[in-house]
Formats: sequence, C-alpha cells, structure tokens
Amino acid sequence: MAASTHVRILDQRTPEDRNRPFLPGAGKTWLLPFYDAFSRVAGVAALQERAVELAGIEPGQTVADIGCGTGNLSFAVLATEPSARVTGLDPDGDALRRAARKARRRGVALTLVQGYADRIPAEDTSLDHVVSSLALHHIDDAGRTAFARDALRALRPGGRVTVLDFGGPAANVEDAGHPAHRHGHSPVHALRHLTRPMRSRVAHSPVVARNHSDGIVTLLADAGFGDAREVAHADHRFGRVTFVQATRPLS
Repeated sequence: MAASTHVRILDQRTPEDRNRPFLPGAGKTWLLPFYDAFSRVAGVAALQERAVELAGIEPGQTVADIGCGTGNLSFAVLATEPSARVTGLDPDGDALRRAARKARRRGVALTLVQGYADRIPAEDTSLDHVVSSLALHHIDDAGRTAFARDALRALRPGGRVTVLDFGGPAANVEDAGHPAHRHGHSPVHALRHLTRPMRSRVAHSPVVARNHSDGIVTLLADAGFGDAREVAHADHRFGRVTFVQATRPLS
C-alpha cells in the first residue's frame, strides 16, 4: 500500500468552532511559508528531539501531538519510534496540509486533526502519551485548563504528558547539555544578536508569563496529574524553555 494512503486530515471542529480564533504557530498567518525554515535556523529541532527522548515513547504506543503545526514534533516521534501511532492536532488547516505533504514525502503514517487543544481526538484512557511543543503559550487560560483536564481523560492510567514550552522557574538558566555561546563571532553568536529582540519579546510576553515559575507544573497538578514536575530546561536563543512531565495516576 502506498505510504500516502497512511496520511489523512480529519476535521473535528463543531459549527461553533468554525470562527473560533487561534494564534498561528508563526504568530501571523502570512508567515507560515517561512515557519519551518525559521525553526531550523532557531534550533527548535534539538529541543523537540530532547522532548521525545524525555517522553520515553515505546514501539507501538499511541501519541497525541497537541498544537502540532507543520508536524515537526510528530516527525521527531516517528524518527525515534517508527511504529508509534501518532495523531497531530492543530486548529490551523494550512499548517496541517503542510504537515501532510511532509509526511507523504517522508513515507510515514500520520493522522492529522483540525481542532482545538481542549478536545483531544482520542477515546477515554486510550493514549500512552500526550506531547506538545511550543504551543501551550498560544492558548488562553480557559483553553489551557481544558487541555490539561482532557489530556488526563484521554491518557491511560500510567500514561504521560510531556510539554516543551517557554517558561519555568527562572530565566537565563542553562542546561548542562545545551550550553549557551555568549562570546566570539560564530554563526550562533550572530544569530543570538539578531534574535535578541525576539528574546526580549518572549521574556516580557503576557501569554508566556502564564508559564513562568511553576505555571505548567501547577496547571497539570491542578487537573489531577500525579508527579507533575520540570524534568529539564534549556537557555534557548529566544528565552528559557522548560520540559515538564506528569503522569496519570494508576487509580
């Protein structure tokens, strides 16, 4: 069977959702064609690979990628575990169509769903993992709370949620595995200089502020997850990023 038959886009939006606003992954709709190139230059792939490593996804497990955009975190999952069954969820239909084209070129199986983070496309207790990369700060307070509760619903007992996003307990803290380069004239140094305004915007963004301190940890704990904690962090070019995990209790 051709690989392309394993890639599909479903629309789970209700009539009320059709005009529901959302913030695109690139910030502006017209920036979408540049999103993947920008992500590569910004080094987002390494963060996503780290998130997949921390998630500990095993062969054949079911995974929902929330706020999947053009599919880069989903592809990182499939590169690590090709037999994983991955569903990407995003409200941006144009981004999902790009993800579908990329999946067909890679010859991987991927289900893509147009919808919102407060309604994860999975039956109760049917998922092994919920993952999300740099998407949670795009969601308003009500949507964040609903996402956390719905992730708890969809995960099996013992299932895990892994969130990568801006924020965390303190700013400008380096992960020993991802040191920052602050001196010299390397391309990395030049990129840091060029991206300094973006770093400042992230640091002072009111939407990112909800992730500061233990914002994501508290969000998941309040939803009923056990053992919610930051498991890693990195000082990225655009600001501090945190990796947060939590587990659905066994009972």
